[in-house]
Amino acid sequence: MRGRTAMLLAALCALPAPAMAQDDGFRARLPEDEVIYFVLPDRFDNADPANDKGGLKGDRLQTGYDPASKGFYHGGDIQGLIRRLDYIQGLGATAIWVGPIFRNKPVQGPKGQESAGYHGYWITDFEHVDPHFGTDADFAALVKAAHGRGMKVYMDIIANHTADVIRYRECADQPCPYRSRADYPYQRRGGVAGPAINPGFAGDADHGAANFGKLTDPAYAYTPFVPKGEQAVKHPAWLNDVRYYHNRGETTYSGESATMGDFAGLDDLMTEHPRVIAGMIDIFGGWIDRFGIDGFRIDTARHVDPHFWQQFVPAMQARAKARGIPNFHVFGEVYVETVDAGPLAWHTREGGFPAVLDFAFRQAALETVAGKAATATWERMLTGDALYQGGAATARQLPTFVSNHDAGRFATFVRRAFPQAGEDEVLRRVMLANAMLLTLRGVPTIYYGDEQGFVGDGGDQDAREDMFGSQVASYNDNRLLGSTATTATARFDPAHPLYREIAALARLRTGHAALRRGSETIRARGDEPGLFAVSRFDPDTGAEYLIAFNTSTAPIRAQVQVDTASTAFDTLAGAACAPRASAPGSLALDLPPLGYSVCAVRSANPQ
Repeated sequence: MRGRTAMLLAALCALPAPAMAQDDGFRARLPEDEVIYFVLPDRFDNADPANDKGGLKGDRLQTGYDPASKGFYHGGDIQGLIRRLDYIQGLGATAIWVGPIFRNKPVQGPKGQESAGYHGYWITDFEHVDPHFGTDADFAALVKAAHGRGMKVYMDIIANHTADVIRYRECADQPCPYRSRADYPYQRRGGVAGPAINPGFAGDADHGAANFGKLTDPAYAYTPFVPKGEQAVKHPAWLNDVRYYHNRGETTYSGESATMGDFAGLDDLMTEHPRVIAGMIDIFGGWIDRFGIDGFRIDTARHVDPHFWQQFVPAMQARAKARGIPNFHVFGEVYVETVDAGPLAWHTREGGFPAVLDFAFRQAALETVAGKAATATWERMLTGDALYQGGAATARQLPTFVSNHDAGRFATFVRRAFPQAGEDEVLRRVMLANAMLLTLRGVPTIYYGDEQGFVGDGGDQDAREDMFGSQVASYNDNRLLGSTATTATARFDPAHPLYREIAALARLRTGHAALRRGSETIRARGDEPGLFAVSRFDPDTGAEYLIAFNTSTAPIRAQVQVDTASTAFDTLAGAACAPRASAPGSLALDLPPLGYSVCAVRSANPQ
C-alpha cells in the first residue's frame, strides 16, 4: 500500500467502536440493523477431519471428498465455523448466512463430468445436517454460540428442486429438452394426440387439493422413474413420489420453463401442488422450531411459482413469531444483471417476498467502480426503490452485496476491467465498493474471503476458495489483493487491510442509526465517473450524514448541497470533511482519487 490508501486505513482504524444498542436483545434488531457474513461451510474451516468423507467409504466418486479438486468436498464443517466466531465477529458481522447444510447427494453429473454437493444445493434429506458438515447437534451448537454473542444465524434453503434422482425413459442419460403444457398437456400422455390421462384435472392454476387429487399419472410429457437403489433416498418420504415433480425436462430459463423446467438436471418440484406446499412449510418450519434460527435466504426463488411463496413466507413468519423471533428475515435470490429494480421489485409485489437479494446494487457497483459508468447510474438504481412493495422501507431491508458464490468476487471484476491498474488502485477500488456497501441503504453482506483479498478466476467454483489452506492449484496460483500470501495457507488475518477496513466501517454502521435505518437523499451525481453523494438522516433526531464517493482517478473539489440547518460536521471515515458549511446549504468536499468521506452533523450522536 502507498500514499492515500495507507492514510485511509490509519483513519479508519482510529475510529471508536460504538456498540449497537442491545437493550431488547439481539432479537429486537430489525433486518437493516445487521451486517451479514456469507459463508460456504465446506470452504471456511476444517475443525473435524473425521467428517471429511461424510461417513462414506470409497474414492471421491463415492464420498465426494477430494480437497485438490475445486468441484468436490474439501473438509470445512460447522465446528470450523464455531471456532472462528471471534474472527467473524471481529470483522463487524452481526449475522451469519450459512450456505445450505442439508444432506446432499454426494456426487452427481455425467461420467467424466462429476462433481460433489459441497455447496449444499443438491438435497436428498431436507431435515438433517449433511455428515460432511457435522451433525444436527453441531448446528444447534453453532446457533447457540452465535446467539450467545448477540449474532443472528440465517439458513440458506431450497424449495425449487431436490438432487438429481429422477430419470426419463425417453432420454436415458442425456438431458431432455423442455416440453411445454401446450404441446404436452396434463390430460394427454406424450402429447396432444396421446391417450387420455388424469381426467378432470383443471390445470395447475387451481391449487385445490381436490383438483390435484386428479393428477395421478405423471407421464404427460416424459415417463419419469427412479433408478433402482434410489427409490427411498429422499427424506421426508413424500419427496420420493415422482407425482410431486414437473417432469417436463430441462429449463431454458425463460417462459414457463423458468418455473417448471429442471434446473441443470435437478428434480424440479411441482410447487403448485398443495402437498408440496404443505410439505415444505412443515420441513422449514421444523428448522425454526428446532433451532430458533433468525432468517432464510431462499435459493432460486425466481424459478418457483409465486403462489408457493405467497403461502410459504407468511407461514414461516408466523412460525418464527410463535418461537419468539419477531424480525425473521426472509430474502429470495432473483439473479439479474441490471441496475433497474423492476425485475427484483416484482417479487416483493407479486412474488410474495418481503425482501430479495439486491442484484441491482451489485450491478451499479460493477458499472461505476469496477467500470467507467456515470455516477448517475446510482441514481437510476436508487430511484427504483419506490417500486418495491413498501417502497424505501423495503429497500432498506434488501441484502446488498458486491461479491457472491455464483457471480464471482468484486476484485476479480476490477482486475478484468482495469488490467493495467497497479495493485494500489485495485485495492482502492475494492475499498470504495466496501464503503458504498457499508454506508448506503440495504443490509451489507460480506462474502467470505473478500476481507482477505481473495481474487478468483471467475464465478461459481472459481469463486469458492478455501480459507483454511487449500490444495487446489487453481486457487493457490491466484494473486491475492493486499497481501503477498496465497490460499495455500490459512487466511484468517485480522491485520489484512481489507479486514481492517470492513471492520471499521461495520463498527461505524452499527454505531449510527442513520447508516442503518436512515432515509436517503441524493445530493450529487454526474454523467461520467466522479462524484456521487447522498445524505442519510437519523430516523429519530433527523441529524444529517453526508456520504460522498469519488469513482474517478482524479481528485475532486466540489460544493455539495446539505440541509441549511447542517452547519458543522465531523469526519467519521475517509477523507477529512470540512468542519463547517461554506454557506447555509452548501458543504465543501475534497476527495482523493477513488476516495470517500462520511461526514456527520456535529450534534449527531452514535445510537
